Amino acid sequence: MLSPVPTRFPFLDAEGPIAFAHRGAAPGLENTLAAVDRVVALGFGYLETDVRVTRDGVAVLLHDARLDRTTDRTGLVRDLPWAEVAEARVGGREPVPRLDELLASYPDLRVNVDVKTPAAVDPLVEVIRRTGAVDRVCVGSFHDRLIPMVRDRLGERLCTSLGPREVLALRLGALRRTAAGCAQVPPGLLRIRVIDARFVAAAHLRGLPVHAWTVNDPAEMNRLLDLGVDGIMSDDAPALRSVLVARRAWTA
Repeated sequence: MLSPVPTRFPFLDAEGPIAFAHRGAAPGLENTLAAVDRVVALGFGYLETDVRVTRDGVAVLLHDARLDRTTDRTGLVRDLPWAEVAEARVGGREPVPRLDELLASYPDLRVNVDVKTPAAVDPLVEVIRRTGAVDRVCVGSFHDRLIPMVRDRLGERLCTSLGPREVLALRLGALRRTAAGCAQVPPGLLRIRVIDARFVAAAHLRGLPVHAWTVNDPAEMNRLLDLGVDGIMSDDAPALRSVLVARRAWTA
């Protein structure tokens, strides 16, 4: 197994592989503070979550563009004021949290944020500044242009992940420079294996830890850890914890 990669970002300063609770690792209650309570009680120090913005500029933790799948309300988040989104209940019982609630309620938690839309950039930046959370946040996105937009506003202390184009360049051996702190990628995509020994070695050569998402099968977790990945995001927090405990790599 390859040695851990030294990092320059406080967000990545962890002993051993990082265990991320993906959306709070609570199917049916994803991205809720109740889910966060559960994984924090299990000893998790890292959370992966998603940020969208309401019509009146409030940054909220929601993966989907609409409320329909996860809550008892309907409608596009971007078209609704916070007052209406606040009435929605995830799984019929838990409120939709604001990002500032999350960061203020768990001052020791490190939060990996997937910024979903351009409209969410300014509210995200404002919350991170106001809560002084720049050293415990990592920002990523499926939209290449959003990551540098956030980084330009918050400065070089902010950890960001590679954007999709940079991931492709890394895969092809063409990545030269990057301001990112890590590579966060799926094990495979469209029957193509993304994370293999060559990919991990190429990332580590450039000083980039590799975080795999979203991995729920213990056998796959072990395969990836054997390859030298530096973190795993999972919906199954107990399973990920058990795998790391068995490998003597769990650090609460």
